[in-house]
Amino acid sequence: MTSLFTPEPDTALLTIDDVRAAAARIAGSVVRTDIDHSKTLSDITGAEVWLKFENLQFTAAYKERGALNALLLLGGTQNNRGVITASAGNHAQGLSYHATRLGVPATIVMPRPTPTVKVMQTEAVGGKVVLYGETFDEAYAHARQLEGDLGLTFVHPFDHPHIAAGQGTVALEMLEDVPELDTLVIPIGGGGLASGMAVAARAIKPDICLIGVEAELFPSMYNRLKGTDLPTGGDTLAEGIAVKAPGEFTSKVLANLLDDLVLVTEGQMESALALLVQIEKTVVEGAGAAGLAAVMAYPELFKGRKVGIVLTGGNIDTRLLANVLLRDLARSGRLARLRLTLQDRPGALFKVMREFDKHSVNIIEIYHQRIFTTLPAKGLITDIECEARDADQLDALVVSLREAGYSVTQVELG
Repeated sequence: MTSLFTPEPDTALLTIDDVRAAAARIAGSVVRTDIDHSKTLSDITGAEVWLKFENLQFTAAYKERGALNALLLLGGTQNNRGVITASAGNHAQGLSYHATRLGVPATIVMPRPTPTVKVMQTEAVGGKVVLYGETFDEAYAHARQLEGDLGLTFVHPFDHPHIAAGQGTVALEMLEDVPELDTLVIPIGGGGLASGMAVAARAIKPDICLIGVEAELFPSMYNRLKGTDLPTGGDTLAEGIAVKAPGEFTSKVLANLLDDLVLVTEGQMESALALLVQIEKTVVEGAGAAGLAAVMAYPELFKGRKVGIVLTGGNIDTRLLANVLLRDLARSGRLARLRLTLQDRPGALFKVMREFDKHSVNIIEIYHQRIFTTLPAKGLITDIECEARDADQLDALVVSLREAGYSVTQVELG
């Protein structure tokens, strides 16, 4: 296909030979992950969906492919001094793990809001973690300063041909294992994975459709390639692709090769993440769910196509995972918080409970609010968190409560 974007010069920034050389270099040291067809997700989306399980790498993310390739291409003197990088987590773990395995000291600068699980896992595989700044960009600037102060070699998390070539091995494996794929959906932060995969895929199958996907809160590559000026920043579930400034090298590569670039909302990524847990029984982080979120959010782009989706990583804080799954239950009508206005007198709550019992809706929590209300002194607000079989069962309960004379509202998720 022809790129939708205005191409930039120098189309030989990265070649299929670079990606194939990286594949040979890292063979046996990273997992050749499975790519499996999902019948259920195919039925839901209308596309033939194939999932590449990069969340099953040793460090639970594809990032170690590029990190290892870069490490193996470093000179001996540089290697011995040690390496440094800035990362929100997955590049940190991949670089730390393989550097330690090769006997190279690794220092990782991470933004302070990085999920605890990623900090702990980076330290567990041998990296020295320095927490600095609130964003990747602040952490990156500090890492570049330490690079000079300590005489270390900086290994960029995405904006370097050696990194992109390593990440591109994901596409090599996908098209070797499922050559009939006609579309790849690739999450984009800085662009290392997308540029490597795009180069490999376009060389192997020139007519393949390449769709990039970014979090709506961080449309940095979208702005760069489409000439828009959408705001960038916010508290996103997909911190792995939360990059305010895309790579210069990766932007040039992707300008020539992407067919389109789409944005997905936080809610769409939450829903996709929950589906992967429920249907595929696999855990992904926010960025790892972005590809499926795009296929679900833009069905017209993918209907009837053979679509390869990369589950880029699985490093998600367990508390955050629990919140996402519970919020998904609330969106589907399985969980709800109903707000009722009652009179503060004996038996008032008991009468309400009979309605819940009649409809077999389970009560989880009850919250009474008597003081901070605009009601008369004898009134109270009661919030009842409950669990239903489905939205229809919940709707029937609400109808029944209103018919019994109660004022009922449902507290909605943001």
